[in-house]
Amino acid sequence: MIYNRSIILLLLFGLCIFKAFGQKKDPENQKPNIIVILTDDQGWADVGFNGGTDIPTPNLDRIAAEGVIFSNGYVSHPYCSPSRAGLLTGRYQARFGHDCNMPYTGENDASIGTPLSEKMISEALKEQGYRTSAIGKWHVGDHPDLHPTNQGFDHWFGFAGGGMNYWGIPQGPLQTILRNGKPVPENELSYLTDDFTNEAIQFITKKEDQPFFIYLAYNAPHAPDQATENYLKETKHIEYGGRSVYGAMVNAVDNGVGKIDSTLIANNLKKNTLLIYLSDNGGRSQHADNKPFRGYKGMIYEGGIKVPFFMTYPKEILKNQHYDHMISALDIFPTVLDASGANVSKEKQLDGVNLLPYVKGTTNKPPHEALFWRSVGGFEYAARIGDYKLYHRANEKNLMLFNIKNDPYERNNIANDNSVIVQELELAYEEWNAKNIPHGWEDPHAENVLKEQNQLNAIRTKALPLKKN
Repeated sequence: MIYNRSIILLLLFGLCIFKAFGQKKDPENQKPNIIVILTDDQGWADVGFNGGTDIPTPNLDRIAAEGVIFSNGYVSHPYCSPSRAGLLTGRYQARFGHDCNMPYTGENDASIGTPLSEKMISEALKEQGYRTSAIGKWHVGDHPDLHPTNQGFDHWFGFAGGGMNYWGIPQGPLQTILRNGKPVPENELSYLTDDFTNEAIQFITKKEDQPFFIYLAYNAPHAPDQATENYLKETKHIEYGGRSVYGAMVNAVDNGVGKIDSTLIANNLKKNTLLIYLSDNGGRSQHADNKPFRGYKGMIYEGGIKVPFFMTYPKEILKNQHYDHMISALDIFPTVLDASGANVSKEKQLDGVNLLPYVKGTTNKPPHEALFWRSVGGFEYAARIGDYKLYHRANEKNLMLFNIKNDPYERNNIANDNSVIVQELELAYEEWNAKNIPHGWEDPHAENVLKEQNQLNAIRTKALPLKKN
């Protein structure tokens, strides 16, 4: 039989089209999907994987056990906005003057917040072919010019300010749920923690060939304390009412992360997904649990900067790991960038390090010899080098020095007996701080933080026994 040449060519063309579009790509051979989940004001002991017992977090505990739990995972600042600025840029936020929360006027201009000149994780991953989504609380720039869609995110569902009721009821420009700049009708919202989870699932299940990056910033368990009946049932055993409601908010996050994990499994994506979970700072002073550490949100004691922190990447990282060397939220940017196949060394502005060689065991060296913190416009600062941590408040004459290895709960100030070490840490801080710039605006949050700390110190002073003659 003699075939018409044009028919043969048409059949061959059709076969090529089938091969190009008719066969699904193996998700395990693609660049990894990346999810960073950030909670708000969650305490160290508010999860089972850190030893918490009263708040049920079965999903978080199970997923954390599938990767590496960081026993000394720090954030770069003890409260919301600056911590997020550091995470998203991979740089100490003091490098660009963002070490304060923004004024809550709703009238801030584009000079207040993380500047567009700073490169965010989202922008770096878009260069690697990722589709990107920011979901939840933003709080690094409320002016429209600084919204996520102008900072490398293809998609944004959330609110710009620092706090929001959980029913999504608009209360001004900073407390309105937006989807890509447009207000979301109230009847499309239920309970924000669930809404943020569902938005993430929708983004995951879009039929796209590109790998995805999701920055999922829950506002839970930040105040106001609001929870639905189904989550309150899970914490009804907690007799103290405030802790019970707070625990229900944490349980809602746990439920959401569990649903996201199930979605990854159902779509054959889990093995090749790098997932990082952490809180933006230590737990708040009310209802959260930072035990056994000293301090809470707003303080540079361990309880204010050491947070629940884990990472999973089944394709590359072994499960059931606990990593004890200190690491930082600043490390997230270079870690995910390396996983994406990019050359991290080209991003010379980064202060963090790529954690993958460390958690894979290809090096035994610690990721960081030193970490630094500057808070409340420089009113407080801390430096940790090796086992020693220096803590200083500007209105206190005496510096505090702790050996974190021997005294992880910061109970014994050994500064008077170790003047040489104090001088070394002070000099190291000064050298680090010389690379920073002054804070760019006054901090409305700082006054409340300092007032709360001073009230606590006054209570402690009254509780001291009278000095005997």
